[in-house]
Amino acid sequence: MKKIILLFFLTLIFLSSCNKDQPVTVKQKKENQNPTTEVRDDFKKFYDHYNVEGTFVLYDRNANRYFIYNPKLAKQAFTPASTYKILNSLIGLETGIIKDENFVIPWDGVKRQNENWNKDHDLKTAYKNSTVWYYQELARRVGGKQMKHLLDTVSFGNADTTGGIDKFWLSGGLRISPEEQIEFLKKLHDNKLPFSKRSTDIIKNIMIAKDTLGYVVRAKTGWGFQDKKDIGWYVGYAENNDNVYYFANCIQSDSAGSDFAKARIDIVYDVLGEMKVLGK
Repeated sequence: MKKIILLFFLTLIFLSSCNKDQPVTVKQKKENQNPTTEVRDDFKKFYDHYNVEGTFVLYDRNANRYFIYNPKLAKQAFTPASTYKILNSLIGLETGIIKDENFVIPWDGVKRQNENWNKDHDLKTAYKNSTVWYYQELARRVGGKQMKHLLDTVSFGNADTTGGIDKFWLSGGLRISPEEQIEFLKKLHDNKLPFSKRSTDIIKNIMIAKDTLGYVVRAKTGWGFQDKKDIGWYVGYAENNDNVYYFANCIQSDSAGSDFAKARIDIVYDVLGEMKVLGK
């Protein structure tokens, strides 16, 4: 019996020493380190082309590295506008207000400036067309108390729901910085938000903006107003082979022209192209 016990302990010691000798991969080392940051002042040319101010945050997961244009603005909090539709969709699905991506909310018959909004919508088309009234009705059905609790749980920006249950992300108190947008997107991608995999998979699917050979881009636009300025967003992430690149582009203008909506998106693809993210 003593020999068996001795053999057992010797085996444990041997296995422990083997584990210590196992090499740590480069990827594991990077994941255990604090991320590095590189300021990219050269991205300014993309903003100058559209005559807008702004900031860009790009996070390379495998390199554990941030690339930032205009670091001061990257930490500044702005109205999320329609980028909040990512979280609003998740909340609708998780609370059961929306059964799935095909859940229809009937149009209320009120004519709005965007002709694409003037019809019935399901979650897929409401997300694609950024249909404000659909998400306002969704928020009203969720209710103020439940909405506030979930924003606090997720820690989405300042989680401020003042200004009305159907306006807080548009003209109310909700604010989020480009850097905070990246942190939210990381949790979404890694399924670390307090929502079921089913809900997360549905929103990831409707977020797809481009799906082509070699990469997939999931994203959301936003256009709001703050401090007498137009605020434009394009946030999301690109999956390329075995890597993920998270991006948050936030542009501002005192007098947004016809190219403002286009600039939000085009600047992202200009930067991703420059960084060879999409294999260009």
